[in-house]
Amino acid sequence: MSDQYRDSVQQMDREVYERLVDSLATGRWPDGRALTDAQRQHAMRAVITWGELHLPAEARVGFIDKGHKAGEVCDEPEPIAWKESQHE
Repeated sequence: MSDQYRDSVQQMDREVYERLVDSLATGRWPDGRALTDAQRQHAMRAVITWGELHLPAEARVGFIDKGHKAGEVCDEPEPIAWKESQHE
């Protein structure tokens, strides 16, 4: 990604970002026209880049909270017992 692209996205205000997010969610621009595949790709790239520049990870589009491990040790593994088929 070029520095010029990052700079232009960084200067984008939050209102434009939110309109892009809404357009991606609905598949339509605010005036009702449908997004083309190319427009969808460009809008997604701008939304992701803007989020990386302005938002904490947990507030970004697509964030998945993976939680955290409760302790230092994972659960003990349980062995699998194979049973012979009764149809043999």
